[in-house]
Amino acid sequence: MSIPSPAIEVPSVVVSLAAGSALEPVWLNGIGGLTFRTDDGRFIKWGPHDAEANMRDEAERMRWARRWIAVPEVLDQGEDAEHEWLVTAALPGRSAVDPRWSDDPETAVRAVGRGLRTLHDALPVDECPWSWDPASRIANAAMRGVTLPDDLRTPPPVDRLVVCHGDACMPNTLLDDDGRPFAHVDLAALGVADRWSDIAVASMSTVWNFGPGWDDLLIEAYGVEPDRPRLEYYRRLWNES
Repeated sequence: MSIPSPAIEVPSVVVSLAAGSALEPVWLNGIGGLTFRTDDGRFIKWGPHDAEANMRDEAERMRWARRWIAVPEVLDQGEDAEHEWLVTAALPGRSAVDPRWSDDPETAVRAVGRGLRTLHDALPVDECPWSWDPASRIANAAMRGVTLPDDLRTPPPVDRLVVCHGDACMPNTLLDDDGRPFAHVDLAALGVADRWSDIAVASMSTVWNFGPGWDDLLIEAYGVEPDRPRLEYYRRLWNES
């Protein structure tokens, strides 16, 4: 994932959704999806259909989660034969990997850990209609033609069931100007699972964004001791599925 060139070609449907507003490209993902910021306070996300996490599911989950936590308001969602799109209201926070935090990774890492704990404590497991447990993730991988090693089919016993973010990587927590967790984005895979599913990915993502040595700090900020077997299992499940 990267920041696209300002000269990138803007898809026609994005131009239509912008309705005359100026567009700034802010994100390019690994499958060619683009995110644009408009000058009237919106984000427009556009990309090819994604069998793993589609924008229709994301919109549905955001509307549900917004009853308890801060997530962007969904303004529009749609699709055609080849692409899909999602329009949300912009929030005032900045991503935890914004250049604002490049010289202060400790603040960002701690904030993501605390923000993840807040999400887990706030969202009600009994009211969540979706699952993100290993069985459902393995089944999803199989539908995409991915065959996982047999040992991943036997997960560790559940520590604590929560509603997981599903993509708790560092960029998906927004911080306020004081470095406090403010909101969450990219909820397409949100569902019930062991909390270590999220903790493993969130802590692993500190390496991708800030280099080695920060993963245990995120876990400390979350409020638990590192559980090495669960961390290993859920990181492998993430990387191989």
